[in-house]
This record gives sequence, C-alpha cells and structure tokens, in this order.
Amino acid sequence: MIVLREPKSIYQTDVLIQDGTFHGRWHFSFGPNSDRDHTRFGTLRVFNDDTLSPGAVWPLHPHQDIEVVTYCAGGEFMHADQGGKGGVLRKGHVQHTTVGSGMWHSEINNRKDEPMRFIQMWFYPSKEGLKPSVEQKPVEREDRTNRLLPVVSPVHREALPIQTDARVFASYLERGQSVDYRLEQNRGAYLYVLEGGPVKVNGKDVDAFGAAMIRDEAGISIKADENSELLLVDVPLL
Repeated sequence: MIVLREPKSIYQTDVLIQDGTFHGRWHFSFGPNSDRDHTRFGTLRVFNDDTLSPGAVWPLHPHQDIEVVTYCAGGEFMHADQGGKGGVLRKGHVQHTTVGSGMWHSEINNRKDEPMRFIQMWFYPSKEGLKPSVEQKPVEREDRTNRLLPVVSPVHREALPIQTDARVFASYLERGQSVDYRLEQNRGAYLYVLEGGPVKVNGKDVDAFGAAMIRDEAGISIKADENSELLLVDVPLL
C-alpha cells in the first residue's frame, strides 16, 4: 500500500527566532502541530523540513533519548552543543547525533547572505541513556546520482552508524532515470521529494515537498519525470 501526502497537507509554520526567521514543514505531530493521523512511522518520530533565514540561529535547547539525523538541503548548516560549535554541513552532507542521556544543541545558518535548509529526522533509540555523540559525513551529488545511497544505517558499512533500526538513503535522480528498492517483511519506507519532481512511485506521482508512505509492498520503483532530490527512510513497522 502506498499512501501519498500532498505538499499542501503537510503542516507549515513561520516563527521568529534569534537573528532571523524560521519556516518549517512538519510531517508528524511536533510542537503546536497535533496530527492524530501522523504521529510516527515505525521508529521514525519526527520528519521536519526547516529553513532558516540568513544568519538565523535556533538557540540552544535540550533533548534526551532520541537519535537525530540531519540532512543539509541547501546553504550551510552548523551544529552547536554544550561542547561548542561543530563542523559545517553543505548541501547533501549528513550528520548523526545520539542524544542519549541528554544534550543541549542548536541549529545555525552559517551564512549571512543566503537561507539554510535542512531536513531533521528523529528516531526512537534502541535503548535509553546512551552516551551522547555526534558525527557527520560529506556526500556530494555524484555520490548519490541515480542510486539510493545509504547515508545513515546500522547495517551499511559506508554509512554513519545509528543506535536504532533505521536506514536513511539519499538520491539525486536524473530525469528519466529510475531506481528500485526492496523492502523486507514488516518494514516500511517514507519517501520525500526535497526538490524537483515529480517522481513516480510504482506509477503514482509524488510532487516536490510531497511524500509517500509505503507499507505492505515487497518493493518499489522510483522514476524521475524531472531531476529530483530524494530521501528514503526504511524502518520496521511497529
């Protein structure tokens, strides 16, 4: 079964933050967005597409016992936590954070002259109280062109590790190209079109900023009608 989520159906918000503004597209219940139909997808709890204005900062705030994956979709993303500022992510780069026993962190637009867009995913951890850690990985367009590249996964050696059962893939799919993906039993996939599109998922159109929730399928075929940036999250269905 493939359930499409039209872009207009996904909650959007605009907020004043430190030194600028913030625009969010929040796919699941989060903050003021209470969505009974979309509270989670397997181990995936949060899927936010956020844009910070030039120079804007989401100030330090605490979290506990979540696994966080951050994917830079445009501009320059900088992470900061109680240990200080971290490295910069550019478009296509990815970061994994084990929040574990507790961490204060901040998201920063590293550029004063252009917006910064990032996708942030939260997953339920395999167990509570883990030691906090942060690691990141540069991923260039050629690395993910016309393939589903594993960027965060507990089972793919080339990907950043994660302390839960979740696999995140990135793809830049050129016009007319397609990729296939097999799903193991009792697993589902959440596909998001970040840019470009539409793409066809088993023949169904998914537009830019739209998503597809895939369950009870042995596999899917994704074909790009136009050049497209994609994220695919594979999780067990609880």
